[in-house]
Amino acid sequence: MALSDLKPVERNAAGVEIVLGVLKQRLGDRFSTNRSLCEQHAHTTTYIPMQTPDGVAFPDTAEDVQDIVRICGTYRVPVIAFGAGTSLEGHVNAPGGGVAIDTSRMKRVLAVNADDLDCTVEAGLTREELNQHLRDTGLFFPIDPGANATLGGMAATRASGTNAVRYGTMKDNVLSLTAVMADGSIVTTGRRARKSSAGYDLTRLLIGSEGTLGIIVSLTLKLHGIPQAISGGVCPFLSVEQACRAVIATIQMGIPVARIELVNALQMRAMINYSKLDYPEGPCLFLEFHGSDAAVAEQAESFGDIAAEYGGGPFLWTSVAEERSRLWKARHDAYWASMELRPGARALSTDVCVPISRLAECIAETESDIAETGLIAPIVGHVGDGNFHVLALMDAADHSEVARVEAFVARLNARALRMDGTCTGEHGVGQGKIGFLEQENGRGVHFMRLIKQALDPQGILNPGKILPD
Repeated sequence: MALSDLKPVERNAAGVEIVLGVLKQRLGDRFSTNRSLCEQHAHTTTYIPMQTPDGVAFPDTAEDVQDIVRICGTYRVPVIAFGAGTSLEGHVNAPGGGVAIDTSRMKRVLAVNADDLDCTVEAGLTREELNQHLRDTGLFFPIDPGANATLGGMAATRASGTNAVRYGTMKDNVLSLTAVMADGSIVTTGRRARKSSAGYDLTRLLIGSEGTLGIIVSLTLKLHGIPQAISGGVCPFLSVEQACRAVIATIQMGIPVARIELVNALQMRAMINYSKLDYPEGPCLFLEFHGSDAAVAEQAESFGDIAAEYGGGPFLWTSVAEERSRLWKARHDAYWASMELRPGARALSTDVCVPISRLAECIAETESDIAETGLIAPIVGHVGDGNFHVLALMDAADHSEVARVEAFVARLNARALRMDGTCTGEHGVGQGKIGFLEQENGRGVHFMRLIKQALDPQGILNPGKILPD
């Protein structure tokens, strides 16, 4: 994707003016056209320029969202759902202006069914808030994308994270959704039963649709028991390839790792400096195991043996909660650590995912590409499922450098597709990956367009995202 490829959306100025007046009257102080507030609801996490909405609405209930969507639909004004704003591909930009629906006031826990291992929550609740609420039940929600994202936003972008190798992604942990559709109707996509063959799977259709097919207002989620014991640690390797080979062997041996994260040498240097870690400055795997006291010790020892076969080690692991928390905080702070490699730079964070058997090859080619292109671009990866991220640092005012970074991202995506992978493992499409969707899905994009046209014939739901012209 190049910035010049951002999909234009025609602005309906007359409709916007009417809608702003109606919503101000209807919502009072729960609606604002304040310029700085609108800018906070545009995309600022990466280098894609902000495209601000004309107003921001703060609904309290699903019925409020329904009312806002109906008003906007009457005058053909865009509606952009907004959670925590932590997405990375321009998902919450407003290329045609319109109204951002901020779900931050919709964060009630509607039900916890401990015996059934599930709960129902409103879309604006964050994953950390949910786990805080669950702390006395012995249960937790495992999907951990790093940022404290809202659960509605995590479903909308099909989020994943460090625990996916054991617990799956959002698509595996949502039983049903309630969403406001483009015509203002409210639809619940399923029941709490763990399986069903009753008709089309509307839940999976809306998961990953990035607010382009409906606005999620509540979710029923699977929960998991908090493990009796958790161990974790860091294992250094001489090369990224050896680390990846150890990952492949670990997965193929059936060791039930909960987390297995790769950081390359540059990323490890940044993390050591930022988080004051006492580890070797080279490629490392960060791991975590869940289970009984005996099981996590056995799993850690088994991995240590595998690592040694591939030139890795020593594997330094611990069951002490404070030490593990420090370790994973450093991993989650990798973005901020990377930014200090080039102060003042803007970041383009991108990811791909490949079959695990091609992971070592894909990362090795990517590191060579980074070196040949002369970029500062550390790599981290949720490598247990073949997913890795590259954070390219650049001067956003230098058009030649921006073009160089965009060309690198295009090669990275082409490389992943050539290896039967995907151009986005967990970031979603948004605006940033639009240019690669047809390369990956071919004729399938035509049928995606038909679904979009059927569910949102006026094109008011998050226009300019996912689908290329």
